[in-house]
Amino acid sequence: MAPVVGTHELSRRAVVALQTLAVAACYYGAGWLGLLRQLSVEGAVFTPIWPPSGVAVAALLLLGITSCFGIALGALLVVLSLSSFSSFQPSVIGIVAGNTIAPLCAYLLLRRVRFRPDLSRLRDGLALVFLAALGSMMISATVDVGLLVLQDKLAAEGFWPVWLAWWVGDAMGVLIVTPILLMLYAVRGPVGLSRWKEAAVLLVAACVIVPLATRSDISMLFLVYPLLIWAALRFELPGSLVCALFASVMATVAATDEVGPFDELSHTAVMIKLQAFNGSMALTALLLSAVITEQRNTRRSVERACQELVQVLEHLTAGNSSPRPPPAENDGRG
Repeated sequence: MAPVVGTHELSRRAVVALQTLAVAACYYGAGWLGLLRQLSVEGAVFTPIWPPSGVAVAALLLLGITSCFGIALGALLVVLSLSSFSSFQPSVIGIVAGNTIAPLCAYLLLRRVRFRPDLSRLRDGLALVFLAALGSMMISATVDVGLLVLQDKLAAEGFWPVWLAWWVGDAMGVLIVTPILLMLYAVRGPVGLSRWKEAAVLLVAACVIVPLATRSDISMLFLVYPLLIWAALRFELPGSLVCALFASVMATVAATDEVGPFDELSHTAVMIKLQAFNGSMALTALLLSAVITEQRNTRRSVERACQELVQVLEHLTAGNSSPRPPPAENDGRG
């Protein structure tokens, strides 16, 4: 019995080690993607969308609290890569701690409210927005920007503008990346698409309208919202999330290139305009699709209950309409 128990324990540790390395690799890869596009506010460089925060929250929701080790390792690799692995300062520990504690708090808060990863209820969308994204990501923004001030890399008066940019970037990672990862994890086998013609038309429309809206000299970012509503109404969460991700990436590229509606603006104005657009778009896509999914699930439940009621009534009717046996004849003996 002892060798069997030891083998199971060894297998469990091997699985945890592999999960840790996988989460760390995904976190580092997401960080590398996020650093491809950067903005500067008050001399501090930040990313408009920080995908690792979304990867961290999704890993905790899908794999459990042991993912913290992988998140911490991935955050450490990202921080060291920014300094070319040449120095390990005490502030690195604080940054890694902040980037690990923030998604952990998001995970614990979501568990507290019984969050469902399928985002089939409006309350799940609201919990992801306000508890995980807007609430918990304040921790990482406060720790990271506070360390910049303590190291004299950022003036004290520049704390709040940089904090706001940092916070929104982390929150956007949760709002955009986490739902997509949860959706991909739930996919099982080939996905049938009954409305493939409509999906193709939506794809073509997005490829035409989104680049036009994000790179035109005339401010036409509002043209993206009809696409989001169309995607949410017809394709629910998968359609709206993919559309929101594409629009967010295109808007971020335009903002960092300072073209289209972001031309001739100060760095602070570019940050505010971009983050306002990304945030409102992600909220629209997530909450609208959650409402639609919840309503459709409710309608299906009502239809199922009505079908069961009809079957019960048919059974009762059939029982009442069956012929009764004739009464026994009196033979005169009674």
